[in-house]
Amino acid sequence: MYVLAMQTVAESGGQVGRIASTFGVDWPHLLAQTVSFGIVCVVLYFAAYGPILRMLNARREQIASGLANAEKIKAELARIDLERQVVMRKAGAEGKQLIEEARAAAARVHADETQKATAAAEQIILRAHEATERERARMLAEVKGEVGRLVIATTASVTGKILTAEDHLRLAEETAHQLAI
Repeated sequence: MYVLAMQTVAESGGQVGRIASTFGVDWPHLLAQTVSFGIVCVVLYFAAYGPILRMLNARREQIASGLANAEKIKAELARIDLERQVVMRKAGAEGKQLIEEARAAAARVHADETQKATAAAEQIILRAHEATERERARMLAEVKGEVGRLVIATTASVTGKILTAEDHLRLAEETAHQLAI
């Protein structure tokens, strides 16, 4: 290779050779360094640059996947929020319906209890009237009996005679008839 490089320098003319010698170019060393640099570049490409590129591509895919997942999650959150709102509206409507049903049931119970209380009060009043009527009839019978006894006692004292059982009966009937009118 060295021979090839020398031939190239010799063929291209003296001017390149003079410039190279002015700058102190040593063609065998330059060629060796160029080959070494090429080997280092190839090794670095396969050992470092390739893995770094693969890692960057994997990272880029991961980021893209994360962004796609973030969009999916955002869409899912929006859907869940919408479902939550629907469920909340439905629960609110059901709650209102339950409250209305409870109010209606309370009104029915109130009406039933009012009717029961009214019926019980009417029964009490009816029993009180019946008891009053019985008491009045009893007192009226007592009064009639007492009035009859007083009439008999008064008649006996006014007439001055002792009345018989028939007189007692007749006077009691007449007194009862007079009291009934």
